[in-house]
Amino acid sequence: MRQHTETPSSRVAATYKARETEGVLDLYFYRPIGLRLAEFFEQLKMTPAAVTLLGGICGVVAGHLYYYRDFRINIVGMVLHVCANALDNADGQLARLTQRESRKGRIIDSVADHVVFASIYVHLTLRCFLEDPSPAIWLLALAAGISHALQGAAADYYRSTYLYFAATGARTGLDSSSGVRSEYQASSWHQRPSDKLLLALYLNFTRQQEMLAPRLKHLRNTASELFQSQIPGWLEQRYRDSAGQMFKWWGLLMTNSRMLILFALLFMGQPVYYFWSELLPLNLLFIYLLIRQEKMAESLLEFALSRPNRVTIRE
Repeated sequence: MRQHTETPSSRVAATYKARETEGVLDLYFYRPIGLRLAEFFEQLKMTPAAVTLLGGICGVVAGHLYYYRDFRINIVGMVLHVCANALDNADGQLARLTQRESRKGRIIDSVADHVVFASIYVHLTLRCFLEDPSPAIWLLALAAGISHALQGAAADYYRSTYLYFAATGARTGLDSSSGVRSEYQASSWHQRPSDKLLLALYLNFTRQQEMLAPRLKHLRNTASELFQSQIPGWLEQRYRDSAGQMFKWWGLLMTNSRMLILFALLFMGQPVYYFWSELLPLNLLFIYLLIRQEKMAESLLEFALSRPNRVTIRE
């Protein structure tokens, strides 16, 4: 039973993985609402996966409502989209409140996010195609969708790595493609097809992340081998100082920023520019951040290996 002396702000803060990884909208809007929803769903005995499914349904319907050129219908879609994002926050907060956090839950949550944005992309593409029936719109949307997926994968990888180095409670959740591959090969399509499918999707996701940031992968692997889950304070502080300043820029490649861009373009009646925003400014930012991140990882690796009190790697 929770103590009554606990303040609302401390209860919300208890559901963060790390405050510095939260965006402004998350801190002051989605997290407080998500906590109330999580507490409500906890009373209903709902599982985090059920909340994820509910949020996914809201997001898919929102995507469909963006198909119509009637702005009033689009507004309903925006409201549902915000609800989907609030539920996306609530499922993780519910998992932490009920101590049900699991990798399977994170995978399901990621799949739901991809399905929601697939609905948005498909319906926006159909809307643009009806306005101007050119095959080029399909190529534009496909290129934007691939860019979106890569940007999201890299942002998630950067965030999870930060949590590994700077937030003790998150260190057990660090996965590599080699580890996921071993589990995938050991599982059976016949016995647990749903788990096998989720592992296949997760394996592809982790491979994408590691291909995008090979030096960051090397840093993670080396730190894991050197220190296991006990990241020393000197490396934790160095990583926080080096990486923390980039979070506000990575935040521009996450859901909240995309939603604001999409809402503004729907208001102007120009949803086609949403695809261009992915391809041009967001991709330029993405490339810049990848370069900075890889340079940072290389510098931190040299720093970790140069420490005289580091643990010697076993041969």
